[in-house]
Amino acid sequence: MNQISDRLRGLVQSDIRRMSRECERVGGINLGQGICDLPTIPELVEGACDAITGHKATYSKFEGIDQLRERIARKMAHYNGIVCDPATEVVVTVGSSGGFANAALATLNEGDEVILFEPYYGYHLNTLKVLGFRPKFVTLQPPDWTIDFDALRAAFGPRTRAVVVCTPSNPSGKMFTRDELERIGALCREHDAWIFTDEIYEYIVCDGRKHVSVASLESCRDITVTISGFSKTFSITGWRIGYVVAPQRVAGPIGLMNDLMAICAPTPLQWGVARALEVPDSYYTELAASYQRKRDILAAALTDAGFKPSIPQGSYYMLAEIPGEFANSAEAAKALLEEARVASVPGTAFFESEVGNRMLRFCYAKDPDALEEACKRIRAFRAVKA
Repeated sequence: MNQISDRLRGLVQSDIRRMSRECERVGGINLGQGICDLPTIPELVEGACDAITGHKATYSKFEGIDQLRERIARKMAHYNGIVCDPATEVVVTVGSSGGFANAALATLNEGDEVILFEPYYGYHLNTLKVLGFRPKFVTLQPPDWTIDFDALRAAFGPRTRAVVVCTPSNPSGKMFTRDELERIGALCREHDAWIFTDEIYEYIVCDGRKHVSVASLESCRDITVTISGFSKTFSITGWRIGYVVAPQRVAGPIGLMNDLMAICAPTPLQWGVARALEVPDSYYTELAASYQRKRDILAAALTDAGFKPSIPQGSYYMLAEIPGEFANSAEAAKALLEEARVASVPGTAFFESEVGNRMLRFCYAKDPDALEEACKRIRAFRAVKA
């Protein structure tokens, strides 16, 4: 038999990964995928190596090693304003993507509806589809990505069981305000729905803003599943160490799903991350400042090249409207790659509406020299097109 599961029909490789492969083909600079190929800090390497040489390579508890969960809980209280029990409310997962899938499987039933804000992260959408849940979309209004709360209220129905909030957002860089989160929470409580938050870019914030975790709001704590990880904060996207923080009644089932799907996250790498969580607050301050500098460098180059960037409030992604001479985002992305050897991602990867047809997403998680060269090529590309 050569049967393929119905759940995979119509599912294709994401444009994010496709553009990375195309970038390799032309030997370009990848501003498409959020690979984050920056140096790994010594604390991470030392912690993981010590675990390997110390023979700490067997299964951990399915919810993660005790030390890492304790340090996550300490970090949540210190930075996020969330007090949680490391023994019963923290689960270490295989990346934040694994945490998201486990949370959905533990709380939703087939056919349940989940609201996504558009532009959305494509892996959120496709994970929900593959797992048998039905996405509904509420479009944020550019360039500031404001929420139409009348549209949000209208999106709720009798089968709505969750809303996904990504803050700071991939791909727009939007940071949801306290007021916005409280209003989202009120609608979720009214309709008996969960809030799934993807907060993996929590430390990458700009212009003095402060990240607000939904579960830090008293009105939302008991209906929120906080999902995050260390890929972006420590530039270890390939290590796949994420976590979920949730009320005990749901953290337990999420842990069971984590056990079923992955057994546990890689044990030596958990020890490495636990060691890294000892770094001082100055590390995170400089992290945010360095990304703000890179944001401004890329925004200036895109503007010079005739794009109209939407300046992100956080994360390390930027959406930019394409110049008028291009018919759509796919054409613009192809031209930029083939002629300037700079990879981006067509906006259609993040939108159901036609808005995405006029946008590209750029990632600026690059070392300074690579980013400067990419910006030089972007400016030269515009000169050639003109």
